[in-house]
Amino acid sequence: MKLTTTLLTSTALTVAAGVAAHAQEMANDMTFVSWGGAYQASQQNAYAEPYKEMHPEVSIVWDESSNEAVAKLRAMNEAGNITWDLVDVVAADAMRLCDEGLAMEIDHDEVLADAPDGTEASDDFGDLIVSDCFIPQIVYSTTFGYRTDMVPEGVEAPNDICDVWDTETYPGKRSLEKRPINNMEWALLCDGVAKDEVYDVLATDDGQQRALDKLDEIKDDVIWWSAGADTPQLLADGEVFMGSTYNGRLFSAIVEQDQPIAMMWDAQVFDLDGWIVPAGLPEDRLARVMDFLHFATDTQRLADQAAYISYGPARASSAPMVGKHAELGIDMAPHMPTDPNNAKNTFLYNYEFWADYRDDIDAKFQAWLAQ
Repeated sequence: MKLTTTLLTSTALTVAAGVAAHAQEMANDMTFVSWGGAYQASQQNAYAEPYKEMHPEVSIVWDESSNEAVAKLRAMNEAGNITWDLVDVVAADAMRLCDEGLAMEIDHDEVLADAPDGTEASDDFGDLIVSDCFIPQIVYSTTFGYRTDMVPEGVEAPNDICDVWDTETYPGKRSLEKRPINNMEWALLCDGVAKDEVYDVLATDDGQQRALDKLDEIKDDVIWWSAGADTPQLLADGEVFMGSTYNGRLFSAIVEQDQPIAMMWDAQVFDLDGWIVPAGLPEDRLARVMDFLHFATDTQRLADQAAYISYGPARASSAPMVGKHAELGIDMAPHMPTDPNNAKNTFLYNYEFWADYRDDIDAKFQAWLAQ
């Protein structure tokens, strides 16, 4: 994928950033954009605080607007005023931003550190570099949690994605994210579409309507969420029996907060999250961002993040270094979505599909919600 700024221009910017960094001509104030909650806290602990210890002159402000990153960067670009320095986005959004020229292309081997054994960054991240503008951080999943004390007596705990639709066996409200991604795929799976045919079906108008019709079956039982913290709170308050959210949010509720909640890993949807650098940053700000990225995405730092949240690090060299929870002392590997016991039936998110179809299906989904 290429944006309107060529890779040659991007490389020139990178070189300029490196020269400025050596000359200490770097901005000292940065605004990072992330998702809030436990995930942002893990970035703060693993990346931002250690960097600030090395660079006490630096100030980092966090903005929790990642779910609106595409729209806001479009608006900033149109106004000619880019106020963000580094933005955490899901892979599909990174691809859209790259295509629209709103994110800067990155030479990963120039900007990022090699692995400890000398493996270049592009090989260490491998296929997880799904866009020229994307710097992967973590592999996470969207999956379901449920209240263990609300499972009806004598009934087996839910263990199948289609149990979400079984309101007779498992009565109570559900919480689903207020967007089509994942919901449309799960709906088609539970309407009998084979896993390897889901995106072919979803690419058609009839397939999109089929997914919405399936969601209609539980629409009256759904509380819609926008922030990752919503479902854990709804579960903690007993307002829903089951709900979707990011596996790290559920880990926090279950392990750190000791809530009566359990994970239902069936048909968990793997996804990637990582950084993009907004296009058009002034040279001094770009130099500081590049310096931070080189530090924050090395093998050790990505492994360190896994000590605070149950998301798998994106670098192959980081995985063997994942250890214990920073505070609880428990082994983190079994809590990762990629653990074999948790990944028996996964659904692989199609980044290119959603990069191409997101705007159109979003419009249909929001119209359906309003009915």
